[in-house]
Amino acid sequence: MPIELPTDLTPELVPLSWLIGTWEGAGRLGEGEGEDAHFVQRVEFTHDSTPYLSYRAESWLSDEKGNKLRPLATEQGYWGLDRPLEDSDGGPGLIPGDIVPTLRTADDVEALRAPEGGFNIVVNIAHPRGVCELYYGSINGPRIELATDMVVRGSNSKEFSAATRMFGLVNGQLFWRWDVAAGGTALAAHASAALTKEA
Repeated sequence: MPIELPTDLTPELVPLSWLIGTWEGAGRLGEGEGEDAHFVQRVEFTHDSTPYLSYRAESWLSDEKGNKLRPLATEQGYWGLDRPLEDSDGGPGLIPGDIVPTLRTADDVEALRAPEGGFNIVVNIAHPRGVCELYYGSINGPRIELATDMVVRGSNSKEFSAATRMFGLVNGQLFWRWDVAAGGTALAAHASAALTKEA
């Protein structure tokens, strides 16, 4: 399916716009070798009038043919450009921002381009059982690299201290890899998948 970019986005979302839509596909846990488990996943990136993408991912353990066996995980969050806070921005809570977007034109967004050529982004992702990840990273065309700045865990959550995520658009498919430091271990392969855009 060709990538179609929405025409009604706030300019701030244009660098992230190729993510918008529903993606589905299959992946493997760990290094994806030998007996590593299979899973299927559905990921949605949506937008409203705010300068953030809403993100939701649902995953199910599966057999090698992609038949769902049982629910595996869900996560949801927000993706956006990492930029200085302006007086016109809303929050915290329900404090309203200006009705006109902070970044109004393509030139406003272009002024945020990093020397390496892409844009700095911030992503926060929440999981059930009291775990939240705050990532900083970059998006450079069809490539995204993220690393946690902080992982917040509830008192009854499993140990989880750091993570990195990589995403890339290759021949119309969204490939991703997630490395995690958990249970007292260093960063190691946690999961990877290849997703195809459905809508």
